[in-house]
Amino acid sequence: MTEIGSAPLTGDTMVGGDDVIEDARASLWRRWLRNPSALIGGIIVVLVVASAVISLVWTPYNPLAVDPSHALSGPSLRHLLGTDEYGRDVFSRLMASSQVALFVGFLSVLIATVVGIPAGLLAAERRGATGQVVLRLADILYGFPALLAAVVLAAAFGASKTTVVLAIGISYIPVFVRVTRSNALVVLNSEYVLAARAYGRRPLAIMRRHVIPNILTTIIAQMSLLFSLAVLAETALDFLGLGTAAPAASWGTMLQSSQNYLGNDPLLTVWPSVAIVLCVLGFSLLGDGISELRDVRSSR
Repeated sequence: MTEIGSAPLTGDTMVGGDDVIEDARASLWRRWLRNPSALIGGIIVVLVVASAVISLVWTPYNPLAVDPSHALSGPSLRHLLGTDEYGRDVFSRLMASSQVALFVGFLSVLIATVVGIPAGLLAAERRGATGQVVLRLADILYGFPALLAAVVLAAAFGASKTTVVLAIGISYIPVFVRVTRSNALVVLNSEYVLAARAYGRRPLAIMRRHVIPNILTTIIAQMSLLFSLAVLAETALDFLGLGTAAPAASWGTMLQSSQNYLGNDPLLTVWPSVAIVLCVLGFSLLGDGISELRDVRSSR
């Protein structure tokens, strides 16, 4: 948008602006490739997402298909990772389980951000009684971990993926409230925001124009880190029987059922464990990489 009294945009100006944008994108891409955390984490996340998307339309076998004649068979050309106690293909179930992990992680983090970010911005802007009320409510929610919330919701509505999503999402709201508020306060105390206030800009305009763009990278990094924790929490709740119910495939239920066959086929425990570790590691590294890129950008 052209400011009052400035020269109108010409064709040359637009080309120059496009060149600047392209140079910025190229610089960001180079820094991304040079950052081990961002690069490795991004690759792992892409593989996990690709597995979930592909499993929507194709898996080597039906994840729910039972074949007792091939129960507890080890890895082979027919079944790359072997079969479980019911003869179900482990590799197919791992692929299908990635859908559950991403579904729960995405929705729970979405709930936490939709509620936590506006609440954190409100607490930063209104530093009096309103801000204190928001912070005290966040402290109350912080006292209810995901496991306790899942137990309460499962007792009220029954164990399901919806229960897990709500439990994890509610438990992560205080994290986004605190992170958003602390970073927003730094921006609100900056000189250009004080100048904007003196110019007469309204609080909502300041939030939209100055605060949110400056804290967006931090929020994205926090979302990636909490996504990894959400996957871990979802697995633990499924293992305890508070989430996805058998025979549906999930990494937690696979771990829970395989513990009875450690002596016969210990690999049944290894494969879902490896999948959980890789998924959590990928999103954690991606969040760390985004944070490091943000710090480099801020220092420059």
